[in-house]
Amino acid sequence: MHILLVNMPWASIDLPSLALGILKRSVDERVPDAHAEVMHANIDYVDWVTRRTEFTLRDYEYYSLASYFLGCGDWVFSSALYGDREWRVEEFTEATRENLSDARGEQALLLHTMAEEFVLDVARRIVDLAPDVVGFTSTFQQNAAALAAARHVKRLAPGIVTVLGGANCDGKQGEAIHRNFAFVDYVVRGEAEESFPALLTAIARKEVPTEVPGLCRRDEQGRSVANPMSTRPLPPAAILPPDYTGYFERLASSGARSWVEPKLVVEGARGCWWGEKHHCTFCGLNGSSMQFRSKNPAVFFEEIVELARRHRVLDMYVVDNILDMNYLKSLLPRLRESGYDLRLQYEIKSNMRLSQLRTLAEAGVVYVQPGIENLDSKVLALMDKGVTGCQNVRMLRDAATAGLTVAWNYLHGFPGEEADDYDDAVAQMPALEHLNPPASQSARIAIERFSPYFNNPGLGFSDLRPAQQYRFIYDLPEAEMFDLAYIFEVPPRGIADEVVERLNAAIVAWQHAYAGSRLTHCDLGDRIVLVSRRRAFDWTVLELTDPGEAALFRLLDQPHTVTAATRKLRAGAGDRAPASPDGPDEARVREILRHWRGLGLVYEDGGQYVHVAPASVNQELLRLGYLKENDARQATDLAARLQSAPA
Repeated sequence: MHILLVNMPWASIDLPSLALGILKRSVDERVPDAHAEVMHANIDYVDWVTRRTEFTLRDYEYYSLASYFLGCGDWVFSSALYGDREWRVEEFTEATRENLSDARGEQALLLHTMAEEFVLDVARRIVDLAPDVVGFTSTFQQNAAALAAARHVKRLAPGIVTVLGGANCDGKQGEAIHRNFAFVDYVVRGEAEESFPALLTAIARKEVPTEVPGLCRRDEQGRSVANPMSTRPLPPAAILPPDYTGYFERLASSGARSWVEPKLVVEGARGCWWGEKHHCTFCGLNGSSMQFRSKNPAVFFEEIVELARRHRVLDMYVVDNILDMNYLKSLLPRLRESGYDLRLQYEIKSNMRLSQLRTLAEAGVVYVQPGIENLDSKVLALMDKGVTGCQNVRMLRDAATAGLTVAWNYLHGFPGEEADDYDDAVAQMPALEHLNPPASQSARIAIERFSPYFNNPGLGFSDLRPAQQYRFIYDLPEAEMFDLAYIFEVPPRGIADEVVERLNAAIVAWQHAYAGSRLTHCDLGDRIVLVSRRRAFDWTVLELTDPGEAALFRLLDQPHTVTAATRKLRAGAGDRAPASPDGPDEARVREILRHWRGLGLVYEDGGQYVHVAPASVNQELLRLGYLKENDARQATDLAARLQSAPA
């Protein structure tokens, strides 16, 4: 049995498909007399489109990632799905008028009119390979392209069995896809390591796959039937390592090889241990399976090392939604001692301590995504994040000390938030400009399927409606669109637009100032020396020589209230601060903290304070973009000197 697995645009081109890598291995190892291969149609598209029009990596990333909440990537291929080059052009243009530049809108329209030609080319190549089964993965903005390709394959070769799976097919979404697109023979919902081989075995035996969990199929009358989904997620031992055979070779033969540095995708855990206890109100990322499971650290270590050896690639993206904290004492020390100069990206929780962040850095982690989302404790409580604003600032500070780059977003739009919850954070952002800024401007939250906001109207969102993008992509009744959609629109909640404008202005200023901003501290025992280069503060060097002030600064390595800090100072805060019953009272501590806030030394939130100065450990060299930043500064300095030089 020949199985072809297809990765359509707009999957990232610098990453092989983890889903298809796992399915390839599961087919090859678990289905007798079967072999799977992967078609990298996302890379094929780069070569195809660059021969016909001006197209860059930035363009691809826009349709792949940046435009997800606008739906531009899916709309491009909706013309191929419905066989109409003019499909919903007016609706798309009107809906995106305020969010797309003229150039981007013109490009989207051009790609839209060209899409069917590419999809037909893919379909013909699939048919020429004569697979028994063709499977399409669909995640993020792959849905229209995957459906369009399945449509044309079924039209050209009705005997080829078409299967769709992936994150866009979870739960009700998969049922809606199967009901509404008859050219898709089967939809696999949920984890597919066992269900997909079971489906293939049934097909090979010409049996009706009634027992395959989560499968959407058609009965003898042609009606769509959904098998019940499994109530038990796969145990960690059943989660296979991926087989990426063919990806690196295909990328090497593509024009895209000059665009990107390829990375490996690895998986150590599924689900979210925090979400099992406190599901963040806006998060739908774990779909229908929240239960946290992680691989044996020894097994995961061998998978990582074997992939690095085989493909000679050291950059790795770990897709786990959250770090298994047990890995700090098992997996990560082994990676550190492995001798491989790995560069890993990992999602973590933002209340991790500096010692833990150093363990990550020593093991090769360079990027972390800690889910910061906001710097105000009240708003974070509305999210059920389990952290405070000061803890999030501490994460940014300690990550700088450890040499980690932090990727994070600022979110707003939560029921119950108020302008005051943002204004004080905005006022303090100039003090943070030496720390990693948000990746983009603040975004109003979208209501995602599987999130508490979606499932529980009592949390503040009711009258959900599929997001506008689905109406210019698909030709479906509203009820079917509701089941297919992942993103939903509601009347806005939370802060008003003028507050958002102030917030975004501060974030943009932070982003622009970051490259040239610095603040560090060096603790010399008898004094603490701080060095600053930030646009909003006119001091450059400050020494804390008073023992009480130095002790207070050390205390604020962790968030403290005035009362708690005063109590600890009087009791003796650590080895360097002996007990001082006659030490500063609360009024004096409050006065010092007010002065320090004016100097940009502390961040204040919810009655707590934390200092914002990373330890002095050559932060400039630890920053991944240092050389680029330094070259830019030198060029600017040279230009200034030339302008001021006498003729």
